Amino acid sequence: MMDLQHGSLFLRTPKIVADKDYSVTANSKLVVVTAGARQQEGESRLNLVQRNVNIFKFIIPNIVKYSPDCILLVVSNPVDILTYVAWKLSGFPRHRVIGSGCNLDSARFRYLMGERLNLHASSCHGWVVGEHGDSSVPVWSGVNVAGVSLKSLNPDMGTEKDKENWKEVHKQVVDSAYEVIKLKGYTSWAIGMSVADLAQTILKNLRKVHPVSTMVKGMHHISDEVFLSVPCVLSNSGISDVVNMTLKAEEEDQLKKSASTLWAIQKELQF
Repeated sequence: MMDLQHGSLFLRTPKIVADKDYSVTANSKLVVVTAGARQQEGESRLNLVQRNVNIFKFIIPNIVKYSPDCILLVVSNPVDILTYVAWKLSGFPRHRVIGSGCNLDSARFRYLMGERLNLHASSCHGWVVGEHGDSSVPVWSGVNVAGVSLKSLNPDMGTEKDKENWKEVHKQVVDSAYEVIKLKGYTSWAIGMSVADLAQTILKNLRKVHPVSTMVKGMHHISDEVFLSVPCVLSNSGISDVVNMTLKAEEEDQLKKSASTLWAIQKELQF
C-alpha cells in the first residue's frame, strides 16, 4: 500500500487506503475482487475452484454488508464459476455481478491477429466468448478488418482445413496465460489493464460493449445457471444490455459445451 501511496501525486487519484477491516470499503460504487489462491504452473483455472470458493464465502458477505448497492467485478480464477458463486452469495441482481471473463482473451486474440496481419490490434476486430479458459470460443464468423470479413476471404478459417492455420492464434490465446505463469509465476500487467478498461467503462458510464461474464441461462439454448462471456453493454448500473450475437451452428455448439463443462463443476461446489 505504501508503495502506491507514495506515487499518488503522479496518479492524481483520491486517497489510497488499505486495511483488513472491510468497513474502509463502505459505500463503494464498484468493488473489484481479485483475491484467491494463486494458479500454479500447469494448473487449469478450474482446479482452483474449491480453494477460492472458500475464500469467497468470507469476502463476499463482507463486501455486501458495507456496500449493498455496489457493482461486483470478479477477476479471481476460475472467473466464470467464481462470478456465479459471488452472485449466489451476494444476493445481488445479475446485472450487478460481472466477471472479467473474455475481455482479456479477446484483447490477446486481436493482438495476435494484428501480429499476423502487420496491423495495430485496434484495427483487428474479433471476439472470444464462453469460458475464460481452455474451452473459450473464437467467433471466426465475426473476424474482420475494416468491415471485411476474413472468413469471406478464407472460408476454411479456424477449421482443420485452413491452410493459414488460424486455429493456432486461438491456441496461443488459450496457452498464453500458462506460458506467462511458467515464465514469471503469475500474470499481472495484461489482466490489470483489462480490468482498468472495464472499470473505466462502468464508472464513466461509457456504454461500451465488452465480452464479460454474465448469467447466460436462456441464451444460445443454454439451460443451466452458468456465467459465460458474451458481448455486454456496460454502464454505471452494471450490465445494461447483452448483444445477441449471431453464431454459426458449430460456434453455438462450442458455447454450449463450454457451459456444460462449467455446470458439471458448479453443481458439485460446497458453499
